[in-house]
Amino acid sequence: MIILPAIDIKDGNCVRLYKGDFSTAEQVADDPLRTARRFEDAGAKWIHMVDLDGAKDAAPVNADIFTGVARKTSLKVEVGGGIRSMDTVEYYLSKGIARVILGSAALKNPALVREAVKEYCGKIAVGIDAKDGYASAEGWLDDSRVHYVDLAKEMCAAGVQTIIFTDIAKDGTLEGPNFSQLQMLRENVPCNVIASGGISCLDDIRNLTAQGVYGAICGKSIYKGTLDLAQAIDAAGEQNVREG
Repeated sequence: MIILPAIDIKDGNCVRLYKGDFSTAEQVADDPLRTARRFEDAGAKWIHMVDLDGAKDAAPVNADIFTGVARKTSLKVEVGGGIRSMDTVEYYLSKGIARVILGSAALKNPALVREAVKEYCGKIAVGIDAKDGYASAEGWLDDSRVHYVDLAKEMCAAGVQTIIFTDIAKDGTLEGPNFSQLQMLRENVPCNVIASGGISCLDDIRNLTAQGVYGAICGKSIYKGTLDLAQAIDAAGEQNVREG
């Protein structure tokens, strides 16, 4: 399993939210590049970065931060938040971003997902963020009545290879991920599944590894010290995983 330490950016700062509520934004680290380099030093190969301002504004806001990390570290950077057009997808990939995450577009513009996957294949991931089992969009501010499994099936049928799944109720809580919803995804779609939200400790990493998910995004647990990144990478057996 791949461990992806997370950096969420709001107003240029590294922050974490609680259950997706923007009013709870808490600065958790200093300069994003220095933080990324610390993750790199701990052995990370990938980093998960989110433009929270972009997610709300439906357009990139902090792109320079993400492309700077890609340029100035050896980390493979995946970026989400505010990506609503092929121009933005192409911009990020041309600037060294390894994987672009389409979130709201999966709900509101599936044609964009199909076009992006046709052009860039495995460099496109879809982020599915669920509240009570139903997908949310626009920085988790716009709820739908589309079940997360149904959306995942549609995206995999469109050629998406990687799904990033977040149970919003777990995000930032350090209460453990939603194993049952993740298992339902694993049983219903052939895509690689990356777990996000609630991961707190090595036991969570071991259990996710045993469950067969492809990756785990770890944010608050690293910043709060409940999870050591180097130990998580070792527990996940990341050196034995084919990176994609």
